[in-house]
Amino acid sequence: MFQDKKILLAVTGSIAAYKSILLTRLLVKAGAEVKIVMTPAARDFVSPLTLSTLSRNPVVMDLASNESWSNHVQLGRWADIMVIAPLSCNTLAKMAHGLCDNMLLATYLSATCPVVIAPAMDEDMWHHPTTKANLQKLESFGNKIIPVGRGELASGLYGDGRMAEPEAIVQFIQEHFFLKQDLAGKKALVTAGPTYEPIDPVRFIGNHSSGKMGLAIAEELAKRGASVHLVLGPSAVHTDIPGIKVHRVQTAEQMYEACMKEFATAGIAVMSAAVADYTPAVTEPEKIKKSSGSITVELTKTKDILKALGQEKRKGQLLVGFALETTNEKEYALGKLASKNADIIVLNSLNDEGAGFGYDTNKITIFERSGNEIPYERKPKQQVAHDIVDRIVNMLYAQ
Repeated sequence: MFQDKKILLAVTGSIAAYKSILLTRLLVKAGAEVKIVMTPAARDFVSPLTLSTLSRNPVVMDLASNESWSNHVQLGRWADIMVIAPLSCNTLAKMAHGLCDNMLLATYLSATCPVVIAPAMDEDMWHHPTTKANLQKLESFGNKIIPVGRGELASGLYGDGRMAEPEAIVQFIQEHFFLKQDLAGKKALVTAGPTYEPIDPVRFIGNHSSGKMGLAIAEELAKRGASVHLVLGPSAVHTDIPGIKVHRVQTAEQMYEACMKEFATAGIAVMSAAVADYTPAVTEPEKIKKSSGSITVELTKTKDILKALGQEKRKGQLLVGFALETTNEKEYALGKLASKNADIIVLNSLNDEGAGFGYDTNKITIFERSGNEIPYERKPKQQVAHDIVDRIVNMLYAQ
């Protein structure tokens, strides 16, 4: 991901400094060469020895030590990107006004590379007008700001001000600085959300799909240069990312028709929608009135979109399906891979905590037609989408 990239990680005095340990590990694991500079206050929160061991480089803390001078100019010119995480309220104020009383600030002021900041502070400090003004100043200087999170804070309060998680910081860096346009010129078809099968003008058969996973995949494909056609069932999700054309549908039949139309000219198709398997045989024209007796609704099978696309698939097209299971997960996923003529099946289980409908996270296993089985840990859906698209790119260019 960051092979041969040079990343300068700057750590300030904040309780969130403990996250710099995992952030360092993730950056190194992604192939980056990492050097670290710390403020004197940061040493109270995280050990320089720990960061030095993980980064495989000495940690720089002082302008001078042992009668030698630390070359902040050289350090600021060495990096491809400088990441300040966490950025405390104190260091934020100093950066905004050009103060230079420690090695980190000297390096920042002499850096010729892009600078990314991940603020971390308590909620009242975060919302203070001075903080807002200082952030606006840094943004006007060209610095990129990673949004803070909302959650439990060091004060014990719950609110805004949490530093972004290390995984989110890595993703931000990649998307804004190192993301390859490896799908430029490709057309991708993505389905997302549920379908609603009407019983009468008021009632329908549906499911709890939010559309978040499919949207995340569509956005990841677009960020990598693909022209994306998103066939979206009834869902509250939306996107403003360029390169995505949204086709709104309600029923499984409408989704089928839209997919068959767009698949002919698509190189990639990702069927992540939770399409209803059955639809009422008859839709009543008027609302069914409540009565003392029971009612029977006859259901008929909907068209199998993934199977239909698999039958139409030509050489060079890549087809991805999803399998949401509760039992015999692997068996059903492999069966789907074969029977639908798919290239990839993404399995997620309702038995996994934090996975499935409605969550902002997911835990998947990818099965490929080559026989590869790749399990992943639970992650935010944006990062899951990144993993899925990585496998798509890998398979696409291996054909």
